[in-house]
Amino acid sequence: MTHSSAPILITGGAGYIGSHTVRLLAGQGRKVVVLDNLVFGHDQAIIDPSVELVVGDVGDQALVRSLFAKFQFGAVIHFAAYTYVGESMTNPLKYYQNNTAEPIKLLQVMQEFGCKVFVFSSTCATYGVPDKLPITEANRQRPINPYGKSKLMVEWILEDCDHAWGLRSACLRYFNASGCSPDGLIGEDHNPETHLIPRVMMAVRGEIDHLEVFGTDYDTPDGTCIRDYIHVEDLADAHARALDHLAAGGDSVRCNLGTGVGVSVKEIISAVEAVSGKTVPVKYGPRREGDPASLVANPALAEELLGWVAARKDIQDMVGPAWIWTNGPYGGRYPQNKTPE
Repeated sequence: MTHSSAPILITGGAGYIGSHTVRLLAGQGRKVVVLDNLVFGHDQAIIDPSVELVVGDVGDQALVRSLFAKFQFGAVIHFAAYTYVGESMTNPLKYYQNNTAEPIKLLQVMQEFGCKVFVFSSTCATYGVPDKLPITEANRQRPINPYGKSKLMVEWILEDCDHAWGLRSACLRYFNASGCSPDGLIGEDHNPETHLIPRVMMAVRGEIDHLEVFGTDYDTPDGTCIRDYIHVEDLADAHARALDHLAAGGDSVRCNLGTGVGVSVKEIISAVEAVSGKTVPVKYGPRREGDPASLVANPALAEELLGWVAARKDIQDMVGPAWIWTNGPYGGRYPQNKTPE
């Protein structure tokens, strides 16, 4: 497939999903510029020497204007966001400021420069507690936390910008991003780490005393929560396809990114024990407030509109590379970021 030759701005491109997407796009020969403040991103995650990393904030309009003037971007992929659901409940203004208000400043610069292609990192959290499964795009969007609300607001803003000035966007609603690059060079490193698979790895390695499992009395086959785990490289592929769809003149799209396969917490633990050969120390506790029993995607629309299907659907496809990353040169953690010049 031929790709647009115009450079692409990727905000938050030094983060977990962003860095895998940057690596894929740069490997396809595209010109990529990353804007990341490195609050949660890692400069070591940008491993392709053709990629330019600019340290700064999405809301710094003077900086963003200077980048648009220099590179004349043809498209923007927007990853930069805060993603801790619990923190969003206790500090909602932080999330509305960073996840909703800051992208508005970016969109204003895009409008000034006539850039009309925007791929947005959205989330299944915009659906809230589903009224039916698997979740399709027809499910009502009723987010139950400020994180999900802050993302849904941007979806609404993008829809209005499409109507007002022709901005075409792809809102990609992820389910549970997981896995790592199979060669172990880039991977998942959050601080604090709240995602299940890396926490299971941390328990196996003794970095935490035990894995706490919240709830064993759900209406699921083994009593633990079920989620749809989507490999990070499949997510990267979906962004590339969304970019090409919009660059070719395609209409705005809103679609789920998942495998359509549900995996329970206990099944994740068993998969990690199988790949590591070690027993996971576990403590079972009560349910967490707001945790739905099951969240599984129907990804059919992404296949119909973008030609995208998850290539990795077995949970071992997620856990195996994550174990390689955990035992790789960085031990599952990037070194500290270099001080920006």
